[in-house]
Amino acid sequence: MSERPREPGRGAGQGPRRVPRPSGREPGRTPSSRTPGRTPSSRNPADRDAGSGRSGSGRSGSARGASGSAASGAGAARGARPAAARRPPRTGGRPPRGGGAGTSKALRLVNPRPRLRLVAVALTLVMLVFTARLLQVQAVDAGAYAQKAAVNRYITVPLAAERGTISARDGSALATTVDAYDITADPFLFTPKQAKVADAPERAAKILAPLLDKSPAELVKKLSKPDTRYVLLARQQTPQTWRKIKKLKQELAEKAAGKAGDGGPGVLAGVYQEKHAKRVYPNKKLAASVLGFVNREGKGGAGVEAMLNRKLAGDNGKITYAQSGGRQVPTAGVREQAPRPGADVELTLDRDIQWAAQEAIRDQVAKSHADSGYVIVQDTRTGELLSMASAPVFDPNDIGSATVDSFGNPAVQDAYEPGSTSKVMSMAAVLEEGKATPRTAVTVPNRLKRADRSFADDVDHPTWHLTLNGVLAKSSNIGTILATEQLGKTQKQANKVLHSYLSKFGIGRPTGLDFPGGTNGLLEKPENWSASQQYTIPFGQGLSLNAVQAASIYSTIANGGQRIEPSLIRGTTGPDGRYRPAEPPAKRRVVSEKTATTLARMLESVVSDMEGTGTTAKIPGYRVAGKTGTANRVDPKTGRYHGYTSSFAGFAPADKPRITVYCAVQNPKKGSYFGSDVCGPVYKKVMKFSLKTLQIPPTGAKSARLPVSAEKDKND
Repeated sequence: MSERPREPGRGAGQGPRRVPRPSGREPGRTPSSRTPGRTPSSRNPADRDAGSGRSGSGRSGSARGASGSAASGAGAARGARPAAARRPPRTGGRPPRGGGAGTSKALRLVNPRPRLRLVAVALTLVMLVFTARLLQVQAVDAGAYAQKAAVNRYITVPLAAERGTISARDGSALATTVDAYDITADPFLFTPKQAKVADAPERAAKILAPLLDKSPAELVKKLSKPDTRYVLLARQQTPQTWRKIKKLKQELAEKAAGKAGDGGPGVLAGVYQEKHAKRVYPNKKLAASVLGFVNREGKGGAGVEAMLNRKLAGDNGKITYAQSGGRQVPTAGVREQAPRPGADVELTLDRDIQWAAQEAIRDQVAKSHADSGYVIVQDTRTGELLSMASAPVFDPNDIGSATVDSFGNPAVQDAYEPGSTSKVMSMAAVLEEGKATPRTAVTVPNRLKRADRSFADDVDHPTWHLTLNGVLAKSSNIGTILATEQLGKTQKQANKVLHSYLSKFGIGRPTGLDFPGGTNGLLEKPENWSASQQYTIPFGQGLSLNAVQAASIYSTIANGGQRIEPSLIRGTTGPDGRYRPAEPPAKRRVVSEKTATTLARMLESVVSDMEGTGTTAKIPGYRVAGKTGTANRVDPKTGRYHGYTSSFAGFAPADKPRITVYCAVQNPKKGSYFGSDVCGPVYKKVMKFSLKTLQIPPTGAKSARLPVSAEKDKND
């Protein structure tokens, strides 16, 4: 009986062989779920043996015995397999399962796509993080970051131009500049967050107030000002003041770096200085009414400072720099626009003559208890003003202590009725029109009825028999009315002729100085003259002028009948150092040279003749021409006549004029109010000083006197 072949590894009497489950295989996994390409028949015999050993461990004791008895048979059967059917053992790869000798798998290339996907996802996440942060900085938290950046923000600070110097005709400084500092602050740096203290403005104000002469409350208000990076604490402080503040800043900074001090950290960190020139008037009150002053904003507030502010001020520059914590960042860029300095201005004023005139009018105003007074000194040949003195006057270095009445320049700003000094214009019209000569007889009654009133002279007198020269010498109102009536066949015609001459002399017209607040005076058209004006205007009531216009009348006569517009500016020197003389003044012929020469001789009679009203103005060795004036004064507060205007005008030498001097005193209350007594001495003092200063010698010629009395003239 043939033996039935058995499956390899199966012993006798065993049932169907169970395929052993490799260790680590998931339960319920069948041979069909093995790795593709690997079948039981192709497995390594050693693997199968190992599998049999592992699976046999779970059998019963009888099964283990049967299995052991069949082991030799199974081994014989496996050993009968041809050698060609065996797989050569692998030396590498995964170790055999079950701990037996095993074989390794074939090498395979790894797919790169999973790794690339991982890198792409990582980069995308990084970009999303950056984008989210950028949106937070620029959109969500933009305000907070902008506030932080403000600490290092570029700030722009103005650079003030140096103001030009104002000098007299000899080059001596009348107004100049010196080094000074404007104290400024950055309110942002006084906030609690920046200063690190809650009450930084209060602490800083307490420290700065005594140094800057300011109230603490005022400084606190400025240092707490919101929405600004720049406030001005005090103007034009001395270098010594800034040095004290700078020293305090350093001390507080050192304390803050070590331990907290009284000032607190950063309490003065936001205080700065700007170098800003201070306007100084070295001669104090001298020519103050002409010069004016510079206000708190650094602009001309009056006088020449205001009139020529644009030229004097120049053009401010600016500097832009980065700052942090109140200090400039040295490594950051700086943009600077340099300032352009102002021009230097040379006036026509003579400093010495200005001083003499100012002293004389000050003393007379005080002596007469007058409201005010002024003295004009003019070069008759050029029209240049050598003096514009007034009283009272102020010190432009100390504006705070000045009174309201002392401000301004009354010599060009006050309009008043001139009185008898204006009679010279009436006489010029009569002579120029050929209606009379200096020797023409004029009968002057004690009273003259015209229109609705009766006119009189300043003193009661019997009927005078005067020459036209005598009318001027004795300053007769009645004689002047009678003389000017001859200018036309009718009074209206005479009025038109007189008006034309008054206008040519400059009454009612601009002086040409362009001085701030200057007046043109008042001269109505002849058709508007009232019944009384047509008789009062010839002797100086019913029209108004200023002191410069009054002086110009006499300079016109002294200059041979040609009016030269008054001038105050001699020239300027620009930032380039080039001197530019002022434009030549306008000239206008008013009367002929013959008429002017005749008038000069008539005016000389006023001073030299014992019957003249101006004998107080005599100057030994010189021939002097002049005229007194005493006019009813309109009170500017009430608009009614109250008090008098006393005046004196003239020139010297009379036969070769060089200097014109005009004096007027408003409302003298003590002593005489006549022009000869009040202003005659002032005229004499200022004229003598001017002739000496300018080294003008006497001509040495003797005066050919004109007759005052018509009766004496007949006898002669």
